[in-house]
Amino acid sequence: MIRILLADDHTTFTELLAGALNREPDLCTVGTAQSARRAVELSRELQPDLIVLDYHLTDGSGLAAVALILAQRPSTRIVMLTGDPSPEVIEQAAALGVCAFLPKDGSLAGLVDTIRHARIGSFSLHPSLMVQLSTQRQSRILEQPSTSLTRRELDVLALMAEGTEVRVNAQILGISENTCRGYVKSILAKLDAHSQLQAVVNATKLGLLEVREHA
Repeated sequence: MIRILLADDHTTFTELLAGALNREPDLCTVGTAQSARRAVELSRELQPDLIVLDYHLTDGSGLAAVALILAQRPSTRIVMLTGDPSPEVIEQAAALGVCAFLPKDGSLAGLVDTIRHARIGSFSLHPSLMVQLSTQRQSRILEQPSTSLTRRELDVLALMAEGTEVRVNAQILGISENTCRGYVKSILAKLDAHSQLQAVVNATKLGLLEVREHA
């Protein structure tokens, strides 16, 4: 039997979810909380196996509660719900030790399955949240005025897309290797990329490589 604590500031949602989980033969709701403070208190008092916790609570971010709960009881599994994820929140949740991040409007079956398979040391992100994050990332790239590359940066980008090394690219362009690396660094920054491969992928999505090929 998996003993579950629910932490959400919407009473109706919590009551409906508790009823649904209690109908499962291997799940049992042991308590509910509407605030981060109360979630921490009940976690200490009830010692649940798992906590389903909303990112937005009445007294602030659910991540604050996660940090305190796991500091007191590291073995607690936590599944977090949200309706508006951000890369920063996802990264913080994973770093703190959250087992899974799910959309609040997701299916009950999906939540139940996640509860049953949540494990300490693992992190799962629902596909729909991955799509939202990807869309947000591309929107930020498009909104950045620095996305426009210089003619020389486009030259370097085109060679990057061919997979040739920086040293070779420098020779082809007739510039020093250090200068070429400087262009690569500038391209990565403008395209919000952490690697040359990611830069090529982002540039392709933005149509920069296509524009260059037909220029």
